[in-house]
Amino acid sequence: MRGDCVGPRDKMAAEGPEAPASPGRGGAEGTLGPGEDGGTDPPAPVAEPLPPAPAAEGTGDADPDPPPLPPPPPSSPPLPPPQGCNGATSPGPEEPPAAPEEPPAPREREPAPPPLPPAEPAPADPPDFERFWRAARDNPHDFTAWTELLQYVEQENHIFAARKAFDAFFAHYPYCYGYWKKYADMERRFDFGKETEEVFERGLQSIPLSMDLWIHYISYLQSTLDMNLPESIQKIRGVFESAVAAAGMDFRSDKLWELYVEWEREQGDLRAITGIYDRVLSMPTQLYNHHWEKFKEHVMHNPPKDILSPEELLWVQSKLATETVPKPTEPEATEAPPGEDLPPGVETKPDAADDGQEDLDQEKIRELVISMRQQIYTQNEAEVSKRWNFEEGIKRPYFHVKPLERAQLKNWRDYLDYEMAAGSHERTIVLFERCVIACALYEEFWVKYTRYLENHTVAGARSVFQRACGYHLPRKPNIHLLWAAFEEKQGNLEEARRILRCFEEVVPGLAMVRLRRVSLERRQGNLEEAEALLQEAMRANEGLPLASFYAIKLARQVFKVQKNLIKARKVLVEALEKDPENARLYANLLEMEFSADVRQNEGNTMSCFERALSSGLPDETKIVFSQRRVEFLEDFGSSIHSLLTAYDEHQKFLKHHATRKRAPENGADEPDDKRLRPDDAGGLLGPMNLAMGGDMSNPAAYNYWYQQNYGAYSYQTPWNYSQYYSQS
Repeated sequence: MRGDCVGPRDKMAAEGPEAPASPGRGGAEGTLGPGEDGGTDPPAPVAEPLPPAPAAEGTGDADPDPPPLPPPPPSSPPLPPPQGCNGATSPGPEEPPAAPEEPPAPREREPAPPPLPPAEPAPADPPDFERFWRAARDNPHDFTAWTELLQYVEQENHIFAARKAFDAFFAHYPYCYGYWKKYADMERRFDFGKETEEVFERGLQSIPLSMDLWIHYISYLQSTLDMNLPESIQKIRGVFESAVAAAGMDFRSDKLWELYVEWEREQGDLRAITGIYDRVLSMPTQLYNHHWEKFKEHVMHNPPKDILSPEELLWVQSKLATETVPKPTEPEATEAPPGEDLPPGVETKPDAADDGQEDLDQEKIRELVISMRQQIYTQNEAEVSKRWNFEEGIKRPYFHVKPLERAQLKNWRDYLDYEMAAGSHERTIVLFERCVIACALYEEFWVKYTRYLENHTVAGARSVFQRACGYHLPRKPNIHLLWAAFEEKQGNLEEARRILRCFEEVVPGLAMVRLRRVSLERRQGNLEEAEALLQEAMRANEGLPLASFYAIKLARQVFKVQKNLIKARKVLVEALEKDPENARLYANLLEMEFSADVRQNEGNTMSCFERALSSGLPDETKIVFSQRRVEFLEDFGSSIHSLLTAYDEHQKFLKHHATRKRAPENGADEPDDKRLRPDDAGGLLGPMNLAMGGDMSNPAAYNYWYQQNYGAYSYQTPWNYSQYYSQS
């Protein structure tokens, strides 16, 4: 494959074999240079002796000269990990005083030789790895071969072979979230913390709607991060936010929301819990009622000042104050001055009344907080009821190579149509993403997705095209043709050319793709390139009927676009010499001759008739040509003698054909509708009627004939002459 045809699948696949290149770090894609990790990663024993080495590499050009080495060290000791090559270039003439202040720096270069042991070659692949690997790579669409390969590398517990296998597998099947979990778990078993996290990130980038993968990733962070550090809490909260932003609108995302609430409860942030509930209560999810009940418990069992933001609490209190009816004034209780007793009969102000009033106010606040969200809950309940039947019809929400039932496919179509008509843009996008996971191998849903996005965001539509063609449908022509047309419409002509060229290299021989390349060049005025593409296709299919097909296309382009009848005639005549029994070649040659001035071109037209009638074409076809010759001479001929001669010959054709068709044993019983009639000969070969200017009484006959003869060449759109000629 050409270099410009390398797509996402090829890039990922290319990373697989490189995995064993760094045994010390254990990562292919996540491997860092010796001076880049700063010695802060878990495998510190391997990383610690490496930082000084890059400094020596950075000064490799100056190694032959020992004197220039002392100036670089002054800047490298303060920040040994990140400097690497920069440590040798950053210090210049401005820092000579620093050299005498750092005498130990040159000594730190002496431990450089110890890093040699980690540079040992990676362990060899397991014994049977090559056999499983070859089976999967030779047939990348054999899902079973891939699963056997992955199962083998897991059993062998060989991290380098596992990386190679998993990376190649995900280049074809990125939606298998279970295997992303296995990949991450395997990296974790080898204590490759950075690589484990990178696997999670790659998996979540490939399938962001996977609740299980998000939860698995969060659990990994909770078990590995030091929760006493503020940055750890901040990181986990950030991952939770990314998770609900990516997958929180999924109808089955309840488990993720609940996990977020429980984690915030462990952190003691009750206001954050209220904020989470405020978001999930407006999401149509499967357990919407469960979230509502949990929210009410949260409000009733915690003080309002702890669960509400200061702004909302102040607003609620002011609203209650304006709605409360003022009570009649009562005589205030008297308080004695300090150190004195009240007179007999005078009561003091009860403190319990204040506590009771405060409890009453809190209850009113709770009631108001719940009532404010009651309307949101009711609206959300209505939205859930509208989608419930659609969700019940989704029996397999995950990816699998096995085909889906027709009922499920219809359910997805109906659900998408409903969401596009009634739902929000965000919910429609989430539903499309869910759909293309379960229906990843069905072209129609990707096409539907791109057409929807094309009206909203060009970048989004392009991203979907890239995913569909690069991973899931690499051999489907229709989606590639639509992608090329999309890019051409956006003005990205080179990208459109690349898409068509690369697909033709992957799936060669498709006429529809070659013709799209030709039409692209013709629309841009590159007639020479368009002609060259057709000639190349003719040479590649020489000796096959498809070569005549391309010859007709070339002749029509030369005649219609370049207005060169002589050149077009030459193309068809040469094609007839190689394929003399192809009726379509004669029909198109006659069409072009008819299009010229009949008074000046009568000789060429009659020559074409004679060529067809003297060929080895079937009798039925010759009868049609003969009838058209009579019609032509009747309408445009210059000699009555030619007309009478053509008529006599036509009668001979009819008589000869009738004699051959009449069988002695059952000829009398042959149905009348199957006998050849002189006035119905045109129905025997639809293309002749159309190409020679006759009536179009039976244009479907040509379509049927064309599909029978050219359907095997994967040219799906029938070449119907009806698009060129109107009814007469």
